[in-house]
Amino acid sequence: MRDALADSPAVAVKPLRIAVEVEPRGGVVLVNECDQPEGRNRMSEPKSQVKSHDIPKRLVWDAWLKVKENGGAAGADGVTIAQFEENLKDNLYKLWNRMSSGSYFPGPVRAVEIPKKGGTRVLGIPNVIDRVAQTAAVMALEPSVEKVFHDDSYGYRPGRSPLDAVKVCRQRCFKKDWVVDLDVKAFFDSVPWDLMLKAVERHTDSKWVMLYVERWLKAPMLMPDGTLNPRTKGTPQGGPVSPLLANLFLHYGFDMWMAREFPTVTFERFADDAVVHCVTERQARQVRAAIEGRFAEIGLVLHPDKTKIVYCKDSRRRLEFEQVTFTFCGYAGSSNLTGQRFWSGCAPA
Repeated sequence: MRDALADSPAVAVKPLRIAVEVEPRGGVVLVNECDQPEGRNRMSEPKSQVKSHDIPKRLVWDAWLKVKENGGAAGADGVTIAQFEENLKDNLYKLWNRMSSGSYFPGPVRAVEIPKKGGTRVLGIPNVIDRVAQTAAVMALEPSVEKVFHDDSYGYRPGRSPLDAVKVCRQRCFKKDWVVDLDVKAFFDSVPWDLMLKAVERHTDSKWVMLYVERWLKAPMLMPDGTLNPRTKGTPQGGPVSPLLANLFLHYGFDMWMAREFPTVTFERFADDAVVHCVTERQARQVRAAIEGRFAEIGLVLHPDKTKIVYCKDSRRRLEFEQVTFTFCGYAGSSNLTGQRFWSGCAPA
């Protein structure tokens, strides 16, 4: 399993009124610059020469803006976005300072149970300050991985949506008669950390990205009853970095493997939800078995009940088969009473 992923204008300038103060170590720090956005003044200090990691302050600032725009609940520390913003410049400066020096450690993620079909899904909500840190890492890493991601990977990627994936899936269902509807059992709770970190390492030279991704992966989870659960694998759903990590893991674990082993077989993948198109039932069974074996190599398990082979039955395809419907990205593909195949929106599984 350790080697399973190896294959893979001009402007008018106003004079600034600047106040300075002396840090305990004697360094002069800018603490107020007029006409600067609130929170940016202290973040405008010159880079210290003693920092272990070169992290631009602008990156942390831009990450904060994204976190604020996305909103969301407080993490385990109970600090809301509004409360974090009350002392924004100090909070962002402390985060940048700690990340740059290597002394940043994330807090626990707060477990939140949400209902899903057949049970509940546990999300892991990081503290606001940790969401800013994670977003900074995503912004640093995303440009390099976007260049290599598979064209049929749609989940949580810039300029792509579930509807894009469903549109392509629908077109391919008309062309090929059989589908393997894949469901990975507890994907976000199962991803092996060593393989995840190996995939990240292939796309960054920034030691701070590697350092903090590992710390985020290992952050414990604060349960609703107050207990603190250690974690040994997985990347909690709910954090800004998890979707990118999931895509990167499955890029090597599934997308590139499919391209190599089954170059004529098409698929669409949205995070851990995938549909594979096959010509015959025999091919569908062969592909399903091969994918099951591949996932076993990389620490994943196909859900035995939710993973199924589906016949795309319609007015011209009239074989009798047990499964003739499936759901992808909240849309159900099935045939109506007249035998015409159609897609309808439904509640996501």
